[in-house]
Amino acid sequence: MNNVIELTGRLFLGHIFLLAGLNKLGEGYAGTAGYMDSMGVPGALLPLVIALEIIGGLMVIVGFKVKWAAYALSGFTVLAAVIFHANLADQMQMILFMKNISITGGLLLLSVHGAGMLSIDNKINK
Repeated sequence: MNNVIELTGRLFLGHIFLLAGLNKLGEGYAGTAGYMDSMGVPGALLPLVIALEIIGGLMVIVGFKVKWAAYALSGFTVLAAVIFHANLADQMQMILFMKNISITGGLLLLSVHGAGMLSIDNKINK
């Protein structure tokens, strides 16, 4: 049962990044780039953000090089919290900030404990 729980946890952690990256590819691209620019982050970095979200999310989901993916995504998530959700006087921004911090906590646990039995990492390391 623990193997299924580990896989489910990776799926839950990875899917938010995968879907966020995919959603930015379509109609959300221009709006996201504009929002980044308005917050002092060059919108030209958006392709890198999309690549990190999609590739990192998939790596977590399938359990491939999961420790490195978790480190990269946790750093990205903390930066996003600090840059885009630091207005803690606004309740919605505080909730989004805490969501990012909570996700980072899960990613850090994943980086310590690894992907588990039902993962590509486990198959490679046998």
